[in-house]
Amino acid sequence: MVARIILIGASLYTLALTIGSLVQLGKISVGKFNPTDKFLHFIAYLALVILWQLYIVFREQGFKQYYSYLIKISVLAIAFGMLIEGLQGALTSFREPDWWDILANSLGVMSAAMLLLLSKGILQRLKSKINLVF
Repeated sequence: MVARIILIGASLYTLALTIGSLVQLGKISVGKFNPTDKFLHFIAYLALVILWQLYIVFREQGFKQYYSYLIKISVLAIAFGMLIEGLQGALTSFREPDWWDILANSLGVMSAAMLLLLSKGILQRLKSKINLVF
């Protein structure tokens, strides 16, 4: 049940991130570099990886494949960010691909992976406590 709730949340978040990346939003920038925008990219992709890894944690019985799933999710998240940047250039007239966005997305993914690597034990304890409730 918990995994299903997280799956719905992760799916809706991914959909919102996709739509938000392909519609026109207001910007505050310094030349072509927008530090606020880059921070949002970082946080968005950090959250993306955390949500999908949490889904896997609560879907799987054990933690044997924790690291392999984390690597797969991280690689897919980076590829997703690159795809979105490409689509911005191909599908919109008001956005263009930005290497700084790809870098910010990738740093968010790598930071999430590091955070999840360091918190595996905490997640194991959290999962066992939540499974007692549900």
